[in-house]
Amino acid sequence: VALNRPLDGDTAQALTTTFLECVVAPSCTPEAATILQAKTNLRVLVLPDLLTGAPAIVKSIAGGLLVQQSDDLPVQPDTWQVVTQNQPTPAQMQELIFAWKVCRHIKSNAIAVTTNCTTLGIGAGQMNRVGSAQIAIAQAGEQAKGAILASDGFFPFDDTVRSAAVAGIVAIVQPGGSIRDKDSIQAADELGLVMVLTNVRHFLH
Repeated sequence: VALNRPLDGDTAQALTTTFLECVVAPSCTPEAATILQAKTNLRVLVLPDLLTGAPAIVKSIAGGLLVQQSDDLPVQPDTWQVVTQNQPTPAQMQELIFAWKVCRHIKSNAIAVTTNCTTLGIGAGQMNRVGSAQIAIAQAGEQAKGAILASDGFFPFDDTVRSAAVAGIVAIVQPGGSIRDKDSIQAADELGLVMVLTNVRHFLH
């Protein structure tokens, strides 16, 4: 049995009800240790760094490896920039945060459409961003009206913004950084959308 939280007395007591050979946890309380010591041939391994995650992501390719730093930066909405005339409501901001968290775990080019902290559509791994957006919006269907759209990378053109508006999306979160950011922002203002820039690029392959 492996745990990603400290092993306490209550958990240890529950574990004694079944046959186990090994328990792994980031830490173990004295009470838990005492309880588990009564189990014959049970080994308890403490790995303090279990919660830190891998510092790098390694992908194998023909003839070698690709190593990428793990994308585990914390979400920092206080550093985000609202670039449209329309400002997000508190509820929309919470939804933008949720959509951004979802998007970071999708293969690039990644688009997520969400509402009420529920994922409605995902566009992943397409060669262009608008293709991923069209897939995510199609999956969301009628529920896209009033929803949020998140993109893991900037918009090279304003086509994704316009597709989102047609579907009824009301707010967009994206990194920004395109030489044509102004076009996307202008389109969002023209169509009455909220747009927030995170200044952080997610990437997953």
